[in-house]
Amino acid sequence: MDELQLYSDEYWMQEALKQARIAFEEGEIPVGAVVVVKNRIIAKAYNQTEKLTDVTAHAEILAITAASNALGSKYLPECRLYVTLEPCVMCAGAIYWAQLGELHYGAADPKRGFSRNGPDLLHPKTKVSNGLLQDNSRKLLQAFFNNLRN
Repeated sequence: MDELQLYSDEYWMQEALKQARIAFEEGEIPVGAVVVVKNRIIAKAYNQTEKLTDVTAHAEILAITAASNALGSKYLPECRLYVTLEPCVMCAGAIYWAQLGELHYGAADPKRGFSRNGPDLLHPKTKVSNGLLQDNSRKLLQAFFNNLRN
């Protein structure tokens, strides 16, 4: 595998999917996130709202906090966030305030995703791409909710 393939957007989203699988195994809604800067993961997280008894413990929030701690800065303009599910409005706000450089997400969330409220929820300099490995993310979410119902 050449270096370009190794550090593709798909590669980083696979890393976020690993985090989502950890959430799934722990009984959390399976959403995972990684923050990348200079082709290196500086933060990774998964939903922990049940574990931490905290409604704000979304993968994105936890990853942004860890990235800020790793860099010693509240602003993350050189960072890319890869998350398996479209961020909610709360997470979009955190992405805005962190001035994140790029957001890449997998599955759309038509009920709770930020985009239903318009792209203005993100910082104007944040580049966004969606649909990255969306089927993988969607299948994991569907399996989780099917298990919950049965």
